[in-house]
Amino acid sequence: MRRATSRVTIDRVAIRNIAQAQIRALEKTAEALHTEVVQAQVVPFGEGTLQNESFFVDYSRSNNGIVTLVFSTPYARRLYFHPEYNYSKEENIHAGGKWLQHWIDGDNKDFVVNTYKQFFRRESGV
Repeated sequence: MRRATSRVTIDRVAIRNIAQAQIRALEKTAEALHTEVVQAQVVPFGEGTLQNESFFVDYSRSNNGIVTLVFSTPYARRLYFHPEYNYSKEENIHAGGKWLQHWIDGDNKDFVVNTYKQFFRRESGV
């Protein structure tokens, strides 16, 4: 009877590079979504505070695989969860409540997954 032997070598540098590529792809995907939302003109726009100064991506937990789109004004929640309000369409023609629904379960629901795949392939070289 013959014996088979094998040796496995784990390339820790390659694993670390892939892990870093995941983080970079996640951050770039969040930034792309941020840009997509602004360009879609769906956020209610009065003076521009909600869409501009108070809308950003929080990368503080990206090492844990979490990034967050933040609307930091005290009235953002009220506006988001009340689509029945009469939103001005003067600045943003598609403004309304629940403005992220297009990317959650609407026409653009595949945007995040597809964008992440593209960035991951680019960042990892896979």
